Amino acid sequence: MQSLRVSIGSRIAVAVLLTIAVLASGCSGEEATPPTQEPAASPTAALASPTALSTSTQASPISAQSGLFHGVETSLTQEGFPLLGDPDAPVTLIEFSDYQCPFCARHSVQTFPALVETYGPGGQVNFIFRDFPLPSLHPNATNASSAALCVAEQGPALFWQMHEELFLRQNQWASLPDPTGYFADLATEVGADGEVYTRCITSGRSNASIQASLAAGQALGIGSTPSFQFVQNETGEDYILVGAESLDTFTAWIEALLAGEAPPQPEAEEAEAPQLPYWASSEGLAPDPERPGYTLAGDQYKGDPEAALVVVEFTDFQCLPCRQHSLEVQPALDEEFVDTGRVMWVFKHMPAQTNPQAPVAAAAAECAAAQGRFWEMYELLFRTVDRWTQQSPDATLVALAQELGLSQDQFRECLDSRGSLEPVLSDMQDGQGVVSSTPAFIVLYGGQGRILRGSLPLDDFRTALQQMLTEAGSR
Repeated sequence: MQSLRVSIGSRIAVAVLLTIAVLASGCSGEEATPPTQEPAASPTAALASPTALSTSTQASPISAQSGLFHGVETSLTQEGFPLLGDPDAPVTLIEFSDYQCPFCARHSVQTFPALVETYGPGGQVNFIFRDFPLPSLHPNATNASSAALCVAEQGPALFWQMHEELFLRQNQWASLPDPTGYFADLATEVGADGEVYTRCITSGRSNASIQASLAAGQALGIGSTPSFQFVQNETGEDYILVGAESLDTFTAWIEALLAGEAPPQPEAEEAEAPQLPYWASSEGLAPDPERPGYTLAGDQYKGDPEAALVVVEFTDFQCLPCRQHSLEVQPALDEEFVDTGRVMWVFKHMPAQTNPQAPVAAAAAECAAAQGRFWEMYELLFRTVDRWTQQSPDATLVALAQELGLSQDQFRECLDSRGSLEPVLSDMQDGQGVVSSTPAFIVLYGGQGRILRGSLPLDDFRTALQQMLTEAGSR
């Protein structure tokens, strides 16, 4: 159980998957890590042992005469990672990035060129790129990383050109079912030998480099992209910055490190007071008088709206742990806590990109809700997941609606409309930065919130709720 980090401080599937990338200020496969302005917990020392990964910025001998990119020297680190700038620069800026992440593209196109132009030619900063693809969000990102690394084998200057073009043309390849041919054409366009490139891709040898970068980022506590490790090379101190921050922020951090100082702290008066998001506030959780069974925020609920405890469930109908919770744990929780008026239970969608039929199932639940049978469809979808997880689940979902006695024509019309998608997208947006996996349960009481993650055993879930009910009663 962890404290809530945020302020509580087919056509449907495609639309949902395309929406995922634009909901957050950064791309995250895990819960986002906040900007850190204290020195990181000795990551450089931890990575310096012979058996660990190294963040050395020294250029390898084979890359010493490897050409320029936008007038700046290029090379590789001793471990083979692309480096731009003087290897002996006083400051190193290491970027952990995902080629399919739109925020990484924004940094690459808008901020990175200005940093290189300002600090590269004079040897003040060198720049290292580390691959941090998030395939759960961006299915083509790992292939893009492999493409860039295979180009890098033919010269670091070629790598930086490929790196630039991948971000500039992100909207051209991001949604391709198979971008292999596109990447091969792009590699030859930037000047790489096509046959050598293809042999590298076929060998799969770039995977080791990608995994090494992922491990290095995770060792630093990085979970989202873009993230940046600033290293003051004289002292060895390093600092982590998360997100596609403004050029002014990067400049302020670099200037401080060049002066031998720590990056600037945010002004205290700029910090905003924590506020509950609308869907978790007392106002948003109030029953909608015009839509029985809905909160004013537009979410389905059951139980007493005046209960001392509110549980907001984020789930995915195709997620196996979610199914386990729904069928094995939820009935007992309903009987003990919801039906007795002790807990108000609220539902929100969070279909994962790795579950292709989940968005359509979520839309089906909303269409059942339009006929007053949301919770019945909720249970039925989990019980019959093996029936509707097929390439075209619509007919099966209509049959499920018939089993519930719903109007098939009304249900089918709803499923074909965008209206069934809107609440799903809204819930996904609400969950960004709050929920990183499903099932997840936001427990709200006394002006605070906690997160219960995963399909907990019934006894553990019961104990947690009873503890929080006790705490709520003592306030």
